[in-house]
Amino acid sequence: MALKYDLDGLYIPSFNKNLNYKNISFKKNFKIIGSAHSQIEVKIKEKQGCSFVFISPIFKTPKKSLHLGIIKFNLISLNSLISTIALGGINQENIKQLNCTNIKGFAGISWIKKTGLQ
Repeated sequence: MALKYDLDGLYIPSFNKNLNYKNISFKKNFKIIGSAHSQIEVKIKEKQGCSFVFISPIFKTPKKSLHLGIIKFNLISLNSLISTIALGGINQENIKQLNCTNIKGFAGISWIKKTGLQ
């Protein structure tokens, strides 16, 4: 579909384990972004040719009782060959903790919706 509509990128969710993406010829600046919840899933995203991977949840969220925390997140991130983005449970109280991580960015969907940040 990305090729058909001449898109600039593709998102591959964590449950998608298909490794055929690396064999497809995309345009020059095409980006593949994925999501993962564990070291195993990050390795799959590397094999899929992802440029970035969202790793979640870093902090506790209302939807999930389990979360990685700073130490587990860092272990996964530091062992990754691709750039990582923190996701999950990020808010005004814990955002400073992200300074202790090896991330290229972060996303705080609920926090942004709640505060109306632009």
